[in-house]
Amino acid sequence: MEFIISDRMSKMKGSAIREIFKVAGDPSYISLAGGNPAPELFPNKELAEIASDLLNNNPVLSLQYGVTEGYVPLREKIKEMLIEKENISFEGNDVMITSGGQQGIELITKALVNEGDTVIVEEPSFIGATNAFRSYNAKLVGVPVEKDGISPEKLEKVIAENENVKILYVIPTFQNPSGETMSLEKRKAVLEIAKKNNILVIEDNPYGELTFDGNKIPTIKSMDTGLNVAYSGSFSKVIAPGLRVGYIVAPTELIAKIAVGKQISDVHTSILPQLMVYEFLTKYNLDDYIKENRKLYAHRCSVMIEAMKEYFPEKVTYTVPKGGLFIWCDMHGEYDTKEVAKECMKEKVVFVPGATFMVDMEAKCSAFRLNFSTMTDERIVEGIKILGNALKKIMGE
Repeated sequence: MEFIISDRMSKMKGSAIREIFKVAGDPSYISLAGGNPAPELFPNKELAEIASDLLNNNPVLSLQYGVTEGYVPLREKIKEMLIEKENISFEGNDVMITSGGQQGIELITKALVNEGDTVIVEEPSFIGATNAFRSYNAKLVGVPVEKDGISPEKLEKVIAENENVKILYVIPTFQNPSGETMSLEKRKAVLEIAKKNNILVIEDNPYGELTFDGNKIPTIKSMDTGLNVAYSGSFSKVIAPGLRVGYIVAPTELIAKIAVGKQISDVHTSILPQLMVYEFLTKYNLDDYIKENRKLYAHRCSVMIEAMKEYFPEKVTYTVPKGGLFIWCDMHGEYDTKEVAKECMKEKVVFVPGATFMVDMEAKCSAFRLNFSTMTDERIVEGIKILGNALKKIMGE
C-alpha cells in the first residue's frame, strides 16, 4: 500500500537526539549526547519491592483501567509537594498526571493552538516541545537565551510583530540545552508581559531539583495570581524516566480540556507506574535521594568543565551551569557543528549539534550541546579530548 502522509506529519522530522541514542546504546561509544539521568542512581531495589508488593497484594488496582486525570492519592501528594517546596497555589488550579512531562506540553498545544497560531520559544529550546508545537502547524518564533534568560524587551518586540500568539514556552531553570537560568527579575517581567498580552506561559521544570548548591529561584507559577501559567513537572530526572510519570499544573478550566485530549491520546497514564511513584514518595524521603543526584551531577559537570579548559580551542565558549544536565558550547563564526559531529562519530564520540534546538533546524549552527550525567569521569575526559581535537582540526588550530 502507498501511504500518503498527512500535511500535519509530512513536515515533521524525528528527534536527532533519539536517533543518536540508537548509536550511543553501543557501549563502545562515549555518549555526551543524551539527557538521561545516571542509571546508577535509579532506586532499583526500592522500586522492585514496591512493584512486587503492589502486584501481589493489590493486583486489580495495579492492572485495571484508571481515571484520566490520574491516581487521586498521587495527585494529592504532588499538590502537597508543590505547595511546600515551590509555594504553588491550587486556588483555581488543578493537577493532572501525564505520561512524562512532554505529554503535558503536547496536550496543552492540542487544547489551545490552531494551525498558524504563534508559539514563542526560547532559542535554543527543547526539541521535544518544539516538535509538539510543529505537529500542530504552529508558527514558531524564537527569542534568544541570554545568561540570565530571555530578554523581556525582545519578547515584547516578538509579540508585537506576530499575530495570534497563544503560548510562550520556557525552561527557566537549568534550561535545555543551554544550562542557563532565568533571573528572578526576568521571571517577573515575563509573567507580566504574558498577563498583559493574554498569553499562556508553559513553565517546564524537569531540572529544578538538580541544583548543585541547593539554591532555588522561585518558579514563575509560584507568582501566577492571574492563572496565566501552566507548570510541567516530571519524575523522570529524580526517580526514573522509564516510568513515564509526569504532571501538569494548570487552571482548572484548561485541565478539563486537556483531560479530554488525553482520553483520545492514551486514556490515562499507566496505573502501575503511578502507584509505584506514589508508594516511593510515601515510603522514602525524596529529598535525600535528590541530594545524591545533585552531588554526582555537580562532580561530573566539574570534570567536564576542567577537561574543556584543557582540550578545547580558546575560541570555543561554553556555559558553566549551576545545575541540570547540560553545557552549551559555541565555536562562533561560520562553522557547522554537524560536521564536527561526523568527525567525532569516527572516533565513537557523540554529542548533539545545535541546529537540533533551533526554530530553523536546517540552518547552519556553530553551537552544540554536551551532557555530563551518564559517563564515568574517565570517559568524560576521553570524550572531551577527542571532541577538542576535532574542533581544533576544523577551526584550523
